[in-house]
This record gives sequence, C-alpha cells and structure tokens, in this order.
Amino acid sequence: MKLLLSLLVVLISTSTHAGEVDVTAVKATKSGDGTYRFSVTLRHADTGWDHYANKWDVVAPDGTVLGTRVLAHPHVQEQPFTRSLGGVKIPAGVTTVTLRGGDSVHGEGGKVIRVKLD
Repeated sequence: MKLLLSLLVVLISTSTHAGEVDVTAVKATKSGDGTYRFSVTLRHADTGWDHYANKWDVVAPDGTVLGTRVLAHPHVQEQPFTRSLGGVKIPAGVTTVTLRGGDSVHGEGGKVIRVKLD
C-alpha cells in the first residue's frame, strides 16, 4: 500500500509540473503614443483543446497585469509560435516587465522573460 501511495504522489506531482508554457523570446517596441507592442514567442506541448497555451501576460514588478494576449486555439503543429499585443500602457516609473505564459490546465507557469524597457 505504501508503494502504491508513493507512486501516486510521484505521478500527481509530475503531471502538475509537466507541460507548462515557456516564454522563449520577446521583442518590445515603443510606439509613438508611448504605449508598447510586445511580440512574444512561446513553446508548449499543446495536445489539443484539452491542454494548450491559452494566453500570455505583461506583468509589472509589483505583480499588476498590464496586458494579456488571449490565444484562442491550440498550436499543436506550430511550435514555437509568436503572437503580438499592442497598445500596452506602461505606468510611469516602470522600467522592467515580465512576460509569462499560461495554459488551459496549469494556469501561469514555465519559463518567464524579464525585459528592460527604453
């Protein structure tokens, strides 16, 4: 019984950490109106509608989400993939942001990238 319980704990902890979204590249461009456009490349082992990368966020150092790019469908055959979001307002005094991904099973997780803004 102990062996079965131990195996179950290992399987559960492995499945909760597997398949998170990794941010692999970011390009931040300041627009003429002072907002930013972010092009973010993600890698995720999308399996279909039940488990796929479904968003990425621009996050201020204090944890405030400044922008979210919702991903409307799985990218099973397109890995890694890049999507953009423009019009992101960065508050005065914020000089770095973090880009993080999220998926339909685990929520936020995986590798993030911090970007220093102009």
